[in-house]
Amino acid sequence: MTSRKGGALLTVLWLSAALSAIAFSVATTVRGELERAATAADGVKGYFLARGALQRALLYIQWMEFRNPDGTPRYWAPGTPRLHFEFPNGSADVDLIPESAKLNVNTARPEELFTLLQALGVDPGRASEITSAIVDWRNPAPQGVSEFDGHYLGLNPSFRARHASMEEIEEILLVKGMTPELFHGAYVRDAEGRLSPRSGLRDCLSIYPAGQVDVNFAHPAVLAAVGLPPDAVAAVVATRRLQPFQPASLQALAANFGPAAGRLAVGAGSIYTLRATARLRLSNGQPSDLKRTVAALVKFAPSTKDAPYHILRWYDQGALGMGDIQ
Repeated sequence: MTSRKGGALLTVLWLSAALSAIAFSVATTVRGELERAATAADGVKGYFLARGALQRALLYIQWMEFRNPDGTPRYWAPGTPRLHFEFPNGSADVDLIPESAKLNVNTARPEELFTLLQALGVDPGRASEITSAIVDWRNPAPQGVSEFDGHYLGLNPSFRARHASMEEIEEILLVKGMTPELFHGAYVRDAEGRLSPRSGLRDCLSIYPAGQVDVNFAHPAVLAAVGLPPDAVAAVVATRRLQPFQPASLQALAANFGPAAGRLAVGAGSIYTLRATARLRLSNGQPSDLKRTVAALVKFAPSTKDAPYHILRWYDQGALGMGDIQ
């Protein structure tokens, strides 16, 4: 009888341990799913917060003629690279990057492309290979199969270079030596080990015609690519942080820029990339670590057109440059 009682007690203990393990597993799973659902919900909220900020920025650009009593712009002024918005549940920054602040990938000289890549941190050997690959891609096909075509035909799936002008800037992702990190941007560690954003080619190259580069928006790497020496690039960046260049102020500094001054202009044209990055606000008032980004390529039309602007491309998530225009 005693052995039976002991066996029954042992069975009960094993069942209790098994049920406790099952309960713990279920509780862990439920907690994980709740956290995942909360993160997904915050992601959706952040997405629509970024989308709303981008729409508000479009309105502010249209309202640039409105002025405060002291004459300062009430909403936006040409040359302003970023708009900041505060909402009840978070905040958002909208970067405005005109296509005229970039080099045209179809017409840029090889030396400009090479200098641009080096300014973005690419080593000379790789920069030379990528430059040659871009030139090969956009130029007419040579007789037979080029060195780069041989490389592309050996891939799976295989393809050949277009040997024509690029129709979308994302096409550059196909050229030999290019990587998503170099195109979109990446985070790199500085000398102290901290992560900092590094811009990609997306913020520096465009398919749209551009002779002169907008001095108020051009990335420092673009300024270097058109021929400005390092001290001139630093002077341009420092000056426009205080106040956007005007034609007169640009002309006053042009004497120190050398021949490259002819590549600079004031005026952003009509095609912009608007990139909105939103962060929710936590219950304690601190910003969330979760960020969501949307972007749009927008062509602003004259007031005589049927609409004030046309969205040419829309980017819902992340495939965007990560660096800031300084």
